[in-house]
Amino acid sequence: QVQLVESGGGLVQAGGSLRLSCAASGRTFTTYSMGWFRQAPGKDRESVAALSRSDGNRYYADSVKGRFTISRYNAKNTMYLQMNSLNPEDTAVYYCAARASAYDYRIYGPNPHEYDYWGQGTQVTVSS
Repeated sequence: QVQLVESGGGLVQAGGSLRLSCAASGRTFTTYSMGWFRQAPGKDRESVAALSRSDGNRYYADSVKGRFTISRYNAKNTMYLQMNSLNPEDTAVYYCAARASAYDYRIYGPNPHEYDYWGQGTQVTVSS
C-alpha cells in the first residue's frame, strides 16, 4: 500500500509556471506506475499525464503536450509535474495516482479507475 501527498498548487497568472510534487510513503515506490489527473468544477476527472515505474514511458493529454512535464525521482519517492505556459483552462484540483505494476514500461489511464491509490489533491488556479 502507498500513501500519496500532493503539494505545490497555488494561484498563478496566465503564462506562469508551477511545479507540483507528489510524495509517496513506503519503500516500494519503484514498483508503482504513476499518473496526474485534474478535476475542474462540474467536470469529470481527466488524465493529464502518466509515467511508467521505470520512467521510460510517458503519456500526456493533448491539452498539455509541450507545456507540462511529468517526472519522478525514485530516490526521494517523489513524482513531479512541471507546468509551464499555464492558462485559465488549467484551473482545477490536481491529483496524483498510483498503481502497482509488474512492468517497467506500462502506463495506465486515461480512465481514473485504472489507479488504486490517490492523493488528497492540490488546487491550481490560473488567473487571466
